[in-house]
Amino acid sequence: MPTPHNNAAKGDFAKTVLMPGDPLRAKFIAETFLTEPKLVNNVRGVQGYTGTYKGVPVSVMASGMGIPSIGIYSYELYTQYDVENIIRVGSAGAMRADLELGSVVAGQGACTNSNFADQYELGGSFAPICDFDLLMAAVDSAKELGVKMPVGNLYSSDTFYDAALRNMRYAKMGVMAVEMEAAGLYCTAAYTGKRALAICSISDNLITGEELTPEERQTTFTNMMKIALEAAVKMAARE
Repeated sequence: MPTPHNNAAKGDFAKTVLMPGDPLRAKFIAETFLTEPKLVNNVRGVQGYTGTYKGVPVSVMASGMGIPSIGIYSYELYTQYDVENIIRVGSAGAMRADLELGSVVAGQGACTNSNFADQYELGGSFAPICDFDLLMAAVDSAKELGVKMPVGNLYSSDTFYDAALRNMRYAKMGVMAVEMEAAGLYCTAAYTGKRALAICSISDNLITGEELTPEERQTTFTNMMKIALEAAVKMAARE
């Protein structure tokens, strides 16, 4: 059923959707890894594709930047297109010196400065966490691929340029990296009774000052993509 943000037909999306923020990264994943990828949505240029990976139907669609944007797209995929699993595949800034550029981390939980969860009127602070089965599928896939993937807390910030310079305060609490979407995705998955996981590649390091170029962010990070795709295959085998 088309929405204001998605003109795909019912059934156009697979049960598992990989969701990068960048539409060009969605295109790269589809053209590099999927067999016979079909463009199923391009409203506002978000570029949603469906194809197969190792014989398993898999979709990939951009979320845009920030919690409000991924909140819209993930909610519609979960509620209007019968998607069960969304794996965010995006970039993050390391809050630990030992996380090298291009290394992969998985967000077991996601702290945030966003008020996104206020809409649920819970009367307290909700702790956004990923789905355990999806996380274990990714952990097992990373081991099989020989990729080291630390698992821990992410910080989903509403502000890229933060006037209060709060990011590194979260590092003192053991948070691995900062990004802008995971907490909103985890909240939406919890609310709709679906599964979500954020797997991020390190694009810059807040400790060392190192960073990748915009071009490198679009076309590298293949380990993250492979882990997510292998996790999708494992989840399909459990159905």
